[in-house]
Amino acid sequence: MRIAQVSPLWERVPPPGYGGIELVVSHLTDELVRRGHDVTLFASGDSITKAKLDSVAPQALRLDPLAEVPLIYELLQLTQICEVADQFDLIHFHLGPIAFLVIDKIKTPVVFTMHGRFGTNISKIYDRYRHIPHISISNHQRSSGPDMSYVATVYNGVSIEDYPFNPEPADPPYLAFLGRFSEEKGPHHAIKIARETGWTLKMAGKVDTVDRKFFDKEVAPQIDGEQIQFLGEVTHEQKVELISKASLTLFPIAWPEPFGLVMIESMCVGTPVIATKFGSVPEVVADKRTGIICASPEDMNTAIPEALKLSRQECRKYVEEFFSVPKMVDGYEAAYQKLLEQHS
Repeated sequence: MRIAQVSPLWERVPPPGYGGIELVVSHLTDELVRRGHDVTLFASGDSITKAKLDSVAPQALRLDPLAEVPLIYELLQLTQICEVADQFDLIHFHLGPIAFLVIDKIKTPVVFTMHGRFGTNISKIYDRYRHIPHISISNHQRSSGPDMSYVATVYNGVSIEDYPFNPEPADPPYLAFLGRFSEEKGPHHAIKIARETGWTLKMAGKVDTVDRKFFDKEVAPQIDGEQIQFLGEVTHEQKVELISKASLTLFPIAWPEPFGLVMIESMCVGTPVIATKFGSVPEVVADKRTGIICASPEDMNTAIPEALKLSRQECRKYVEEFFSVPKMVDGYEAAYQKLLEQHS
């Protein structure tokens, strides 16, 4: 099958640090190539892939000081796709609704995966293009968004071998927080939990410009370098070390998370997760088996003792069974085949 994978230009594929969309696109693209498909990845020029790489931007836009207007590059990418669309059997977009604007110009079958939350302030464009095939990344994503033409739900997967299993957490013990330092991700809740329970908390992730004010007000003043440690944006290796040596990973989100890759990364290395019951959390964490699901951040303190009793081996086994890259790509291949049969 000749497949085009279209990734956002803001970050490279795979991301050097935190970046859920680009990591999923990387795993999907490379596994499709390994399975014998002819794949072209449309992404930033500094991307690393087993597929053919095509780009209108020499590097990730977030790193390019000359890319003052990212929209220009996004429009160039869409124009490029339109020009070569007939060279593919299927085009898989991992972009936002801006790509809807060129769909009528493409005769090749297309499918979209929205990796984030559907925006409520642009519902009209979803209404206009609700016929476009979509693959959801969780069932909750469907229920919290517009009524699109869904082909399948395919959960994200991780490359198991990239996350070595650790049967024993570090001593002295600590809690981990990994993710964007935005209010919806709940880093301030993680700090409060650590303060109230006396645990050491190690935190890692990037601070986007839009979250700087929140970080400076709610997070930075709490960082003391001892009980509350901030590691900044980390590499993959540093991320794995952080969560694999942690006793538990805190996921105190306060928004309808469409998936939450951090949860499966943590469980893959053997570290149970304590998470709030928002979004896809009940679909990703097996409650009282691979983690504890709480009604609110305030309930997470009392969940720690129970979570510490959970089997780290069971966490690993659970990810191997349900959230591996081969499992994910099996789902995408089946969705592609279904879409092509419908199109024909």
